[in-house]
Amino acid sequence: MVLNYIWIGFILIAFVVAAVELCMGNTEVFPAIIDSTFGSSKNAFEISLGLTGTLALWMGIMKIGEKGGLINALARGLNPLFRRLFPEIPEGHPVFGHIFMNIGANMLGLDNAATPMGLKAMEGLQELNKEKERATNAMIMFLVLNTSGLTLIPVSILVYRAQLGAAQPTDVFIPILLATTIATMAGIIITSLYQRINLFNRAIMGTMLGLCLLVSGMVWVSTQLSKDQLSLYSTTVANVLLFGIIVAFIVAGVRKRVNVYEAFIEGAKGGFETAVRIIPYLVAILVAIGMFRASGAMDVLIGGIEKGFQLLGINADFVAALPTALMKPLSGSGARGMMVDAMTTYGADSFVGRLSCLFQGATDTTFYILAVYFGSVGVRNTRHAVAAGLLTDLVGVIAAIAIAYLFFY
Repeated sequence: MVLNYIWIGFILIAFVVAAVELCMGNTEVFPAIIDSTFGSSKNAFEISLGLTGTLALWMGIMKIGEKGGLINALARGLNPLFRRLFPEIPEGHPVFGHIFMNIGANMLGLDNAATPMGLKAMEGLQELNKEKERATNAMIMFLVLNTSGLTLIPVSILVYRAQLGAAQPTDVFIPILLATTIATMAGIIITSLYQRINLFNRAIMGTMLGLCLLVSGMVWVSTQLSKDQLSLYSTTVANVLLFGIIVAFIVAGVRKRVNVYEAFIEGAKGGFETAVRIIPYLVAILVAIGMFRASGAMDVLIGGIEKGFQLLGINADFVAALPTALMKPLSGSGARGMMVDAMTTYGADSFVGRLSCLFQGATDTTFYILAVYFGSVGVRNTRHAVAAGLLTDLVGVIAAIAIAYLFFY
């Protein structure tokens, strides 16, 4: 229901802004909106088509892991924490393993691997859902963990900075770690308050402390490496871990005397079906976003925010980077384009250029994730998922701004 109102809102606002532009003599605005509409629908189909192969691969691998017992083993190991965050899921359920794999892939920046794992987790959560069109607490907690965007290795951002001539591409590494960690912790706290989960227990508090220590260790290691070494090691570690997961699943299947080839084919068949299911949802959300951008509504929004801060006497230098922050919940590729545009326009080593990188790394594509994941299992009533996700994004954006002023201003 919430996504319905948001979708209508984007389109209506785009129409109103475009009508005003037309009255002011801008005759190109409506052709631009129509071009964006058809372009966005084509892009949605291409995204789904491109996702088919990856979905088939990872759903096949996950089926091997499921039959080989490895996912169950992961679930048992994560029970102390996940029992508190996901009290609706039965103890030792295999879906815990899928959730862990998805979050782990996101942390390593492996977006292509994270999406099929996340969709598999949503299928498992939907099997436990008694009201098939209504989101469960477990689904919402899982998706908020996704939208918080915890990323320990922001390789793509560092690569973009290097390509655009940054003197030290890795100088945003530590700030991104700080901002994304704050956003993730905020997401857990916000969702737990919605769902009345007790945060003051050993498992959750221990995990948060461990996460802080892990990030601190990563920060220390990053300061000991050159930019070339950091990029090389980060990419190598991520790829080795990913390949190691594939091998581990296959070995587990062989040990259990599973016919791994047939198990892979069985799981892979669901990849195409899932990709087809999400096409309408992707078309809907990407078309609305494209119309909103093409109408000039985004420019109006940014201009209004900047004037508001200036009237309050607040330093508004960060506002020029806000398009990345505002676009990130809507579209990952759109936010990436905004980040590159900011670095191209203002300079990769400018305050705005660096802050746009922090925005890109601090949060994730909230509406995209909600549309794809809920759409893949047919959930229509998203309950507090949008509110919790956007509040988490807001904390991440505020943290990114504060950290950017601390490090770069």
